[in-house]
Order: sequence, then C-alpha cells, then structure tokens
Amino acid sequence: MLKKILSISGKPGLFELVSQGKNMLIVESLVDHKKVPAYTHEKILSLGDIAMYTESGEVPLAEVLMAMKKKEEGKPVSMNPKKAESKELTDYLASVLPDYDKGRVYASDIKKLITWYNILVEAGKDNFEEDLPKEEGTEK
Repeated sequence: MLKKILSISGKPGLFELVSQGKNMLIVESLVDHKKVPAYTHEKILSLGDIAMYTESGEVPLAEVLMAMKKKEEGKPVSMNPKKAESKELTDYLASVLPDYDKGRVYASDIKKLITWYNILVEAGKDNFEEDLPKEEGTEK
C-alpha cells in the first residue's frame, strides 16, 4: 500500500497513485481527494521506499508507522507537529523507535513523519502490516 502513496516536493500532503499518463502521473490527494497531475521533473518519493536511520542500520517506514499505530492505538497523534518543541518531537520518536540515530534524524524529519502518519490514519490508509518485509512473517 505504501508503494502507491507518494510525497511530491512543492505540494503539501500525501498523494495516492491513480494512473499514469505520458510524462506524468495522475495522483489523488489523501487530504482533499482532488486529482492532480504529477510531472516527471518533480521530486516524487514513494513512502514504500523510505526508511528511518537507527543506530543499527535502517528501518523501513512501514515498521515505524506500525509502532506509531500501536502506541496511538490506531488514532492520530494528538501532538501538533508544527507547534511542538524539538525536545517533544525527539522524545516522541524515542518512545516509538528507541534506537533511532539522533545525529541523522532531525526534528523536521519527525514533524514530517507525524504529519504523514496522521494523514494516513485520517484517510483510512493505515494497514501498514502489508508493507512489512515478508521475511519477518516466515520465521516462527
């Protein structure tokens, strides 16, 4: 699911891939549900390709979002990331991902993470389990 959710530089919010045209993608905003074109010259990132830095390597975004969903019991994060102090943000991420790399994950990254999580939950796109690596489910 996260593979089809996109972040587009210069455009606020998150978008879901709807269709592909010549030299562009058709995306739908998860916030206002408007369909807009996203062109190849724009910086477009799939949430499925993003990972967070930790002391022991990188953790896929789906795992971080799952930990947030568990902590928040499936509800949006109550903290307003735009008004939160840097200490509040780092404390929050430490409660979700204790070994995150404090030198490489900035307050702006945590703000974006919380904002994205809230958008996904409010849009009903919070089935992060399907995006977890398959290797984890096979070991018992």
